Parts: sequence; structure tokens; C-alpha cells
Amino acid sequence: MSNIKLFQDKKIRSVWNDEEEQWYFSVVDVVGALTDSANPTDYLKKMRKRDQALGAFLGTNCPQVNMYTDTGKKRKTLAANVKDLFRIIQSIPSPKAEPFKLWLAQVGYERVQEIENPELAQERMKLIYEQKGYPKDWIDKRLRGIAIRQNLTDEWKKRGITEEKDYAILTAEISKATFGMTPSQYKEFKGLTKKSQNLRDHMDDLELIFTMLGERVTTEISEKEQPETFKESKKVAQRGGNVAGIARKETEKELGRSVSNPNNFLPPPKQKKQLE
Repeated sequence: MSNIKLFQDKKIRSVWNDEEEQWYFSVVDVVGALTDSANPTDYLKKMRKRDQALGAFLGTNCPQVNMYTDTGKKRKTLAANVKDLFRIIQSIPSPKAEPFKLWLAQVGYERVQEIENPELAQERMKLIYEQKGYPKDWIDKRLRGIAIRQNLTDEWKKRGITEEKDYAILTAEISKATFGMTPSQYKEFKGLTKKSQNLRDHMDDLELIFTMLGERVTTEISEKEQPETFKESKKVAQRGGNVAGIARKETEKELGRSVSNPNNFLPPPKQKKQLE
């Protein structure tokens, strides 16, 4: 999944490769950031035609990596690691070239720090949420939820489940048992129309708590029973979610309201100026 980074307010999509332990960046995004071109894709095509050596270099060294578009669709995107980006930058006459090189070095250094000290990654994530205006007690629950989710996916990997689509199926089973809605239905319920919008970033405290409960119980059951097939893991996911679902319903009886709600953290829509 692509990760958005900012260079002078320009969005650069990136993906971390765990096996190679390095970042891959969208080449067209980098071109757009350095040139301010209205059509960086077209600019890149002209670069490749004008500089045949660069075109050959891109074809040989830069893989196609899955990244999300602005519309939330996953597409194969020409990507380059830090070393290869330096070669590409040489072909772009831009006053931003040197600042961008320093930015690349910093991005790589921060990732190395996070690998050596995972707490730094949490601190940076906490800062991002704070800058977006989230309350601190919500941020603590969100980060705890991320850790619980990671434990669950690690457990699934031990059961031989490694595909994102399979994770999505199992997650949907937990969500259906917990809230009576799949994640996609929940996003629609909250008015989240973009695929890139993370449902959990738009949940309140109770919604996060019951999400965590369903996933944590699923992890515990799986570790205890060690299911050998995907079908068995699916049943475990349903059982884990069911525990959270029962707790949610009891909570709703006590509170006299639904835990699930359509509220989100989307910015208010811009008011259209009325003609006088």
C-alpha cells in the first residue's frame, strides 16, 4: 500500500519494501514535485524521448509498483529507489533538485531510525494525528489499535495467510460479527467515498474499542487453536468478532443508543459563494 510523503507541500507516493529494506517512490510524483508541471506524466514521456539513455535506465531499473491514485484506485506505478532517483533527478533542470536530494536522505534516515527503534515510528504517527486535530486520548487508542492489528496479521501469516485479499475477507468477517457491517459498508455509512480514506481514522472511542476487542480475541483464539486452513481461520474470525458483537449490543442496551454512528473526521464542506 502506498504511503504519502510531502516535499514542499507536494505529495510523493511511496512504498516500503521489507525484503530490500528501502523506499520506492512514484517517479511521476517526483517529476511533478520538481517541475511543477501541470501534466507530469506527459513531462516524463517527453523526458524519455529526449534522453534515450534515461529511457533505457527507467525501463531497466525502475519497477512497476502498486500505488493508489487520487481516486483511490490501485494502479501499477513506475517507481524508483533512492539511488535510482538521484540518476533521474540529474535529467531534470530544477532549482529544487538539491533540496529534494536532502529530503530523500532524511526520509531514508528516518526509516532506518524507526527500524532500530520502533517507538520513533509511533511518535511520528502521533505527531501526524495531532497536526490533523485529533484529541490525544483518541490518538492513544488509535495507535494501540494499530499494534493489535499488526499482531493479528502476524498471526495470520503464521497460519500461511499472506495475501491482502485474504486479510480483507477475514477482516470483513470480524467487522460483520462486531458491527453488523463489512468495512466497505461501514465506510459508506460514514460517508467515506474514497478508497484511500481509512475507516478507523473516522471512528470514535467506542468504535475503536470494539474493533480492537474483535481483533484481539480473534488473535487469541487463533494462537490457541492454530487453524490449518483458510476456512478454519474464517470461522475463528467470525467467533472473535462475535465476542465483540455481543459486548457491543450489551453496551448499547446500557447506553440506550447505537455504538456505530455516521460521524467522521472529514473537514466540513466548503461553502459555495453566492452570487449577489
